[in-house]
Amino acid sequence: MESPVFERLDLTVGDLHFDALADGPADGDLVLLLHGFPESAAEWTHVLPRLAAAGYRAVAPNQRGYASGARPTGVAAYHIDHLVADVAGMADTLGASRFHLVGHDWGALVSWAFADRHPERLRTLTIVSVPHPQPFAAARASDPDQQARSTYIQGFRDDPAADRAFLADDAALLKLALAEAGPEILAEHLRVLTDPGALDAGLNYYRAWGAELDGTGPISVPTLYVWSDADVALGRVPAEQTADWVTGPYRFEIVAGVSHWIPEVVPDELSALILEQLAAR
Repeated sequence: MESPVFERLDLTVGDLHFDALADGPADGDLVLLLHGFPESAAEWTHVLPRLAAAGYRAVAPNQRGYASGARPTGVAAYHIDHLVADVAGMADTLGASRFHLVGHDWGALVSWAFADRHPERLRTLTIVSVPHPQPFAAARASDPDQQARSTYIQGFRDDPAADRAFLADDAALLKLALAEAGPEILAEHLRVLTDPGALDAGLNYYRAWGAELDGTGPISVPTLYVWSDADVALGRVPAEQTADWVTGPYRFEIVAGVSHWIPEVVPDELSALILEQLAAR
């Protein structure tokens, strides 16, 4: 699959500078796409052009800690309050009072929290992989299947050298985790994550994760949730229970036989689902 060429944006939010990939007409409705861990904006490489071809302004930023110009020090700087404020600031910089929000993995958690706190700003919400924080927290506490899948979370929180483990032996563990991304997207993920401090900053999302995120409330905006049944980290119980936490129009789609890396592995299928969601609102 040939890699497209994107516009490169610098989104200034306060004293932070977020680099972003962009595609599509400048006057199209904004679709902001948030990446996960351990990835980068490049995970949306084959989704952005499909949204752009449909007339949307698709923008995928490297988020706080991943962007070299937006890498504050300390765990507290990665609290969900700051991550949500970043999204609002980026949309403001792009001139969008209302927009579509798409998030995968940690980008999904940030998107759930944003939709709870700022529903008036969203046209639609599309979540990839990660269930609503409330059933996710409940499942981590009581569902044996999800508990087994989530053991890595506490490991990331407790190990101050987790970034060094990922980067040891020429980033062997990181390359293994991201092998399904394909060589070109993998190379970009590695470029971002091997920049000094970037991977540790990404791990700070886990270290700063607390009750404020787990307590995210019901979501009133039109929501599409895409989950894959071969995801090793996210089980069926919280995925199915997410419906109980969306009060607005809701659609749950299961991608069969696909791992956690949905945007990289099945971009055509994911893009089609996103476009259906955007067009319906």
